[in-house]
Amino acid sequence: VAGTVGVNFADQLTGISGTGDLSGFQASDFDLKNSVSYGAKLGYFPEHSWFGIEGEVLQTTPHIKSLGSDPGIHLSVTTVGVNLLARYPGRTFQPYAGVGAATVIAHLSDSPANQIQSDTSVTGGWNLLAGLRGFVTPYVAIFTEYKYTGATLRFDDAFVTGGGFEGVYRAQQVLFGISYHF
Repeated sequence: VAGTVGVNFADQLTGISGTGDLSGFQASDFDLKNSVSYGAKLGYFPEHSWFGIEGEVLQTTPHIKSLGSDPGIHLSVTTVGVNLLARYPGRTFQPYAGVGAATVIAHLSDSPANQIQSDTSVTGGWNLLAGLRGFVTPYVAIFTEYKYTGATLRFDDAFVTGGGFEGVYRAQQVLFGISYHF
Protein backbone atom coordinates (compact mmCIF):
# COMPACT_ATOMS: atom_id res chain seq x y z
CA VAL A 1 0.00 0.00 0.00
CA ALA A 2 1.48 3.36 -0.98
CA GLY A 3 0.74 7.06 -1.25
CA THR A 4 2.37 9.28 -3.88
CA VAL A 5 2.81 12.97 -4.60
CA GLY A 6 4.78 14.67 -7.34
CA VAL A 7 4.77 16.89 -10.40
CA ASN A 8 2.85 16.38 -13.64
CA PHE A 9 4.76 17.77 -16.63
CA ALA A 10 1.88 17.77 -19.13
CA ASP A 11 2.75 18.05 -22.79
CA GLN A 12 0.36 19.80 -25.16
CA LEU A 13 -3.00 18.40 -26.20
CA THR A 14 -2.07 17.63 -29.80
CA GLY A 15 -3.98 16.69 -32.93
CA ILE A 16 -6.94 18.86 -31.93
CA SER A 17 -10.00 18.27 -34.12
CA GLY A 18 -13.66 19.14 -33.80
CA THR A 19 -16.45 16.68 -32.96
CA GLY A 20 -20.22 16.83 -33.45
CA ASP A 21 -21.28 20.10 -35.12
CA LEU A 22 -17.59 21.04 -35.34
CA SER A 23 -16.49 17.91 -37.25
CA GLY A 24 -13.76 18.70 -39.72
CA PHE A 25 -12.50 21.67 -37.69
CA GLN A 26 -8.77 21.57 -36.96
CA ALA A 27 -7.07 23.68 -34.29
CA SER A 28 -3.55 24.29 -33.10
CA ASP A 29 -2.29 22.35 -30.08
CA PHE A 30 -3.47 23.40 -26.61
CA ASP A 31 -0.70 24.13 -24.10
CA LEU A 32 -1.20 22.51 -20.69
CA LYS A 33 0.07 23.75 -17.32
CA ASN A 34 2.36 21.71 -15.10
CA SER A 35 0.62 20.70 -11.89
CA VAL A 36 0.80 18.69 -8.69
CA SER A 37 -0.08 14.97 -8.89
CA TYR A 38 -1.16 12.80 -5.99
CA GLY A 39 -2.53 9.32 -5.59
CA ALA A 40 -2.46 5.87 -4.05
CA LYS A 41 -1.32 2.37 -5.02
CA LEU A 42 -2.07 -1.17 -3.95
CA GLY A 43 0.25 -3.92 -5.19
CA TYR A 44 0.86 -7.64 -4.91
CA PHE A 45 4.06 -9.61 -5.55
CA PRO A 46 3.36 -13.33 -4.96
CA GLU A 47 5.95 -14.81 -2.58
CA HIS A 48 8.20 -11.71 -3.01
CA SER A 49 8.89 -12.68 -6.65
CA TRP A 50 10.30 -10.57 -9.47
CA PHE A 51 6.87 -9.96 -11.02
CA GLY A 52 3.77 -8.34 -9.58
CA ILE A 53 0.67 -6.31 -10.24
CA GLU A 54 -0.51 -3.00 -8.84
CA GLY A 55 -3.63 -0.91 -9.03
CA GLU A 56 -3.35 2.86 -8.77
CA VAL A 57 -5.32 6.09 -8.79
CA LEU A 58 -3.57 9.34 -9.73
CA GLN A 59 -5.12 12.84 -9.80
CA THR A 60 -3.75 15.99 -11.47
CA THR A 61 -4.99 19.33 -12.88
CA PRO A 62 -3.08 20.23 -16.08
CA HIS A 63 -5.29 23.21 -16.97
CA ILE A 64 -5.39 24.37 -20.59
CA LYS A 65 -3.38 27.63 -20.60
CA SER A 66 -5.39 29.52 -23.24
CA LEU A 67 -7.35 29.25 -26.46
CA GLY A 68 -5.67 31.87 -28.61
CA SER A 69 -6.31 35.22 -26.92
CA ASP A 70 -9.03 33.78 -24.63
CA PRO A 71 -8.25 32.72 -21.04
CA GLY A 72 -7.61 29.08 -20.18
CA ILE A 73 -9.92 26.25 -19.20
CA HIS A 74 -9.90 24.21 -16.00
CA LEU A 75 -9.00 20.57 -16.72
CA SER A 76 -8.64 17.75 -14.21
CA VAL A 77 -7.39 14.27 -15.07
CA THR A 78 -7.83 11.15 -12.95
CA THR A 79 -6.04 7.98 -14.04
CA VAL A 80 -7.21 4.62 -12.67
CA GLY A 81 -4.69 2.02 -13.79
CA VAL A 82 -3.48 -1.54 -13.49
CA ASN A 83 0.25 -2.04 -14.03
CA LEU A 84 2.35 -5.17 -14.48
CA LEU A 85 5.70 -4.69 -12.73
CA ALA A 86 9.09 -6.34 -12.78
CA ARG A 87 11.42 -5.55 -9.88
CA TYR A 88 14.64 -6.70 -8.35
CA PRO A 89 13.49 -8.20 -5.01
CA GLY A 90 16.42 -6.83 -2.97
CA ARG A 91 16.28 -6.39 0.79
CA THR A 92 17.17 -2.68 0.83
CA PHE A 93 16.86 -1.33 -2.73
CA GLN A 94 14.37 -2.45 -5.36
CA PRO A 95 14.58 -0.94 -8.84
CA TYR A 96 11.44 -1.64 -10.88
CA ALA A 97 9.78 -1.01 -14.24
CA GLY A 98 6.28 -1.57 -15.53
CA VAL A 99 3.62 -1.12 -18.14
CA GLY A 100 -0.11 -0.84 -17.73
CA ALA A 101 -3.56 0.02 -18.95
CA ALA A 102 -5.68 2.78 -17.49
CA THR A 103 -9.05 4.42 -17.55
CA VAL A 104 -8.45 8.15 -17.96
CA ILE A 105 -11.23 10.41 -16.68
CA ALA A 106 -10.79 14.03 -17.76
CA HIS A 107 -13.17 16.83 -16.79
CA LEU A 108 -13.49 20.34 -18.26
CA SER A 109 -15.07 22.98 -16.02
CA ASP A 110 -17.43 25.75 -17.12
CA SER A 111 -15.73 28.77 -18.67
CA PRO A 112 -18.08 31.55 -19.85
CA ALA A 113 -15.17 33.48 -21.39
CA ASN A 114 -14.54 30.59 -23.83
CA GLN A 115 -18.11 29.39 -24.35
CA ILE A 116 -17.07 26.11 -22.67
CA GLN A 117 -19.49 24.05 -20.64
CA SER A 118 -18.65 21.23 -18.23
CA ASP A 119 -17.86 17.99 -20.05
CA THR A 120 -16.22 14.71 -19.13
CA SER A 121 -14.15 12.32 -21.22
CA VAL A 122 -13.75 8.71 -20.06
CA THR A 123 -11.35 6.76 -22.25
CA GLY A 124 -8.70 4.08 -22.26
CA GLY A 125 -5.05 4.98 -21.82
CA TRP A 126 -1.66 3.52 -20.97
CA ASN A 127 1.22 3.91 -18.49
CA LEU A 128 4.96 3.29 -18.69
CA LEU A 129 6.90 3.60 -15.45
CA ALA A 130 10.25 3.04 -13.75
CA GLY A 131 11.30 3.65 -10.18
CA LEU A 132 13.49 2.86 -7.21
CA ARG A 133 12.22 1.79 -3.79
CA GLY A 134 14.40 1.88 -0.66
CA PHE A 135 13.42 0.27 2.62
CA VAL A 136 13.93 2.34 5.78
CA THR A 137 12.48 -0.40 8.03
CA PRO A 138 11.55 -4.02 7.19
CA TYR A 139 7.97 -2.84 6.40
CA VAL A 140 8.28 0.82 5.33
CA ALA A 141 9.91 2.05 2.13
CA ILE A 142 10.26 5.35 0.30
CA PHE A 143 10.34 5.53 -3.48
CA THR A 144 10.71 7.76 -6.48
CA GLU A 145 9.07 6.99 -9.80
CA TYR A 146 8.95 8.32 -13.36
CA LYS A 147 5.69 7.71 -15.21
CA TYR A 148 4.59 8.45 -18.77
CA THR A 149 0.83 8.40 -19.44
CA GLY A 150 -1.10 8.74 -22.68
CA ALA A 151 -4.71 8.79 -23.90
CA THR A 152 -6.95 10.47 -26.49
CA LEU A 153 -9.41 12.77 -24.73
CA ARG A 154 -12.78 13.46 -26.38
CA PHE A 155 -15.16 16.18 -25.20
CA ASP A 156 -18.24 15.93 -27.45
CA ASP A 157 -20.33 18.58 -25.66
CA ALA A 158 -17.66 21.09 -24.65
CA PHE A 159 -18.85 24.09 -26.65
CA VAL A 160 -22.12 25.92 -26.05
CA THR A 161 -22.61 26.25 -29.83
CA GLY A 162 -22.73 22.43 -30.18
CA GLY A 163 -19.96 20.00 -30.71
CA GLY A 164 -16.64 19.69 -29.01
CA PHE A 165 -13.08 18.58 -29.60
CA GLU A 166 -10.66 15.72 -29.14
CA GLY A 167 -6.91 15.66 -28.71
CA VAL A 168 -4.01 13.45 -27.71
CA TYR A 169 -2.97 13.82 -24.04
CA ARG A 170 0.57 12.92 -22.93
CA ALA A 171 2.03 13.60 -19.49
CA GLN A 172 5.27 12.84 -17.71
CA GLN A 173 5.20 12.59 -13.94
CA VAL A 174 7.94 12.49 -11.34
CA LEU A 175 6.48 11.01 -8.16
CA PHE A 176 7.70 10.44 -4.61
CA GLY A 177 6.01 8.24 -2.09
CA ILE A 178 5.99 6.09 0.99
CA SER A 179 4.78 2.50 1.12
CA TYR A 180 3.94 -0.06 3.75
CA HIS A 181 4.68 -3.74 2.99
CA PHE A 182 2.91 -6.67 4.63
